[in-house]
Parts: sequence; C-alpha cells; structure tokens
Amino acid sequence: MGWIQDHGWQSWLIIALVLGLAELATLDFTLLMLAVGALAGCLANLVGLNIVVQVIVAVVVALLMLVVVRPPLVRWLHRNDVTLTSGTAGIIGKSGLVLERVTSLNGRVKVAGEVWSARTSEDGIAIEPGSRVSVAEIDGATVVVNPSG
Repeated sequence: MGWIQDHGWQSWLIIALVLGLAELATLDFTLLMLAVGALAGCLANLVGLNIVVQVIVAVVVALLMLVVVRPPLVRWLHRNDVTLTSGTAGIIGKSGLVLERVTSLNGRVKVAGEVWSARTSEDGIAIEPGSRVSVAEIDGATVVVNPSG
C-alpha cells in the first residue's frame, strides 16, 4: 500500500492501462469509459489533490463517460449494422439457374454456386434447363423454387 501512495499517478495510470487492455477483450466501451475515469484520477493526483478527491474525480468522470459519451458512441458505431443470414436461410430469395428440368416432384438448380435438389411450389408447372428461378423456401435438402419474371 505504501508504494501506491508514493506513486499515485503511476498507480492511476496502471489502472487505466489495465482497463484499456481489458476493453480490447470486450469491445463494449464500458471498460474504456472506466479507463478514462482512471486517467482523470491520475490528473487529479498530478495536480496535488488528496486521494479522496482523486477517487471522487475518477468516479464522476467515469459515470459521466458511461452516461453521456458511451450511448451516442455505440449508436454511431452500429449505425450501419446489417443482419447477416447464414446457412440455408441465406439463400431464400436468391436466384438460381435450372440445371435439370424442375417439376413439383424433382429437378436440379444451381443457387449461390451450389447444386441443389429442387421442386416447384405448384403442381403442373415445369421449368426447363437454362431458366432462372428464385428460391421461395427450403424443404429439407430441397429448394422450392418459382420461375423468375
């Protein structure tokens, strides 16, 4: 405890660095805001304020950062978030190319670079090879397709 009291600004700086490095693991900006509070405590020490005031300064600055700075920063960073669909759900709505005649029973199409078993969604419709189709749904390992306009 004696070293911490003798090296106050270094202690605050170490706390800020540890919080900043821990932020790299979470990427939530919470620990970064606390690190800024610790830097404020470091500055309070350098100005010559006592430990109680340093802690109060660090806590107030950290809370202000969490309440005032973090929310708009997070909103700004997530302003262009795009929801990515993966797996079979990712090909619904994609267009494909008929490789073998597709009927309500069977056929083959190529969608997103993969060859799929296919069938049409309606009886009596046949889609010839070379035609474009759009994927309406997935039924097991079979894509259900409709003719593209």
